[in-house]
Amino acid sequence: MKNKNIVLIGFMGVGKGTTAREIVKHSEMISIDTDDLIESMENRKIKKIFEDEGEAYFRALEQRVAHWIQKSVTHTLISTGGGFYKVENINKVGTVVLLHASFDAILERIKAHPNAERKLKKRPLLHDLDKARKLYEVREAAYRKVADFVIDVEEKSPTEVALEILEKVK
Repeated sequence: MKNKNIVLIGFMGVGKGTTAREIVKHSEMISIDTDDLIESMENRKIKKIFEDEGEAYFRALEQRVAHWIQKSVTHTLISTGGGFYKVENINKVGTVVLLHASFDAILERIKAHPNAERKLKKRPLLHDLDKARKLYEVREAAYRKVADFVIDVEEKSPTEVALEILEKVK
């Protein structure tokens, strides 16, 4: 396993954070989240970074985080934002695992969450479902190109997903 890191990628709402927390329970790994690192670096929320600086600036921050992780982080579970797959060195950061679910399953998962309203508000891209679906289709193909493994998360509990990932990356 590259750097002994596991990098979770996938569309927003697919369950990267939930899966990361579950993997930590079943391994000796710790977990970091690239969006949390960026918010800490910038001392502001992702939404505010996009509003103030734009997407290109945010993507540059993701690249900076990716380089830092590659140089400084080992044996860690890395949960990423939906666009992190674009960083140039993603396959040097760790073993890349795509969490896959259909667009409709992701929407249902978010809507079924106890904090659904907050989760939807946090994801402005999901306010226009036609645009979001198109983005999903584009990203799904791109995710597969960089992934070392694809894990279908539909119809599986977070524990089942975590254990499957840990088994595959041994």
